[in-house]
Amino acid sequence: MYHPALFKGMNVVVTGGGRGIGLEVARQFLDCGARVAVHMGRSIAADRPEILDLAVAEGRAFLAAADFLAAQGVESFADVVRSRFDGLDVLVNNAGTMVGRFAAESLSDEDYRTVVQLNQTSVVEMTRAMLPLLRKGTHPAIVNTVSISARTGGSAGSSIYSATKAFVATYSKALARELAADGIRVNCVSPGTIATDFHERYSSREKLEATRRTIPLGRLGTAEDCAPAYLFLAAHALSGYITGQVLEVNGGQLIC
Repeated sequence: MYHPALFKGMNVVVTGGGRGIGLEVARQFLDCGARVAVHMGRSIAADRPEILDLAVAEGRAFLAAADFLAAQGVESFADVVRSRFDGLDVLVNNAGTMVGRFAAESLSDEDYRTVVQLNQTSVVEMTRAMLPLLRKGTHPAIVNTVSISARTGGSAGSSIYSATKAFVATYSKALARELAADGIRVNCVSPGTIATDFHERYSSREKLEATRRTIPLGRLGTAEDCAPAYLFLAAHALSGYITGQVLEVNGGQLIC
């Protein structure tokens, strides 16, 4: 765990913060003193973790729902952030999902547009909306979630998902160069196979076990394994000379 004052007084936005890696990232930013705007997805779940409600009650967090598939969905969340924050120190673009596994010959236009909107276009839209606030931040940073599949192409049925993650990785490198003059660093965290409800939905137990056997550290990752990488890349004191990079968090999966 990082120092509890590492992000004291700083404003942080985490999209896709209602579950999995995004939720753990939001929790760890809160533990380190940040004020966190948490995008919870299309709705705010009634069974959300108590830590979020406690942070809201203490004025350290606020929760908002927005459907990033809907027209103006990203903008509606951005409006909420603008109403609460005068400046922004950290933007974590984490919202996105596989949607489903689609064979190339059966991929529909609708499924294609859905995957691209959630994983690719929403990142561009959210980044564009937050740039004026980031330019007012202290040592501002953007951290985008990509995936090991951006490097490997992923497994059967995940071609479009993998391609959108590769887009975000390249987009982030281009942004890092463009925004360096503004003092805004841009990096990515690339999780490997992480044991969250993502893989409960999209991967069989047999597939996950086969993957586990290929990982040098001998286990699947957890959200708790991933979150510190986001804080590291967001913290000027820890990574102030790092930009345009993709930090792989996969237990050695890529070296096999």
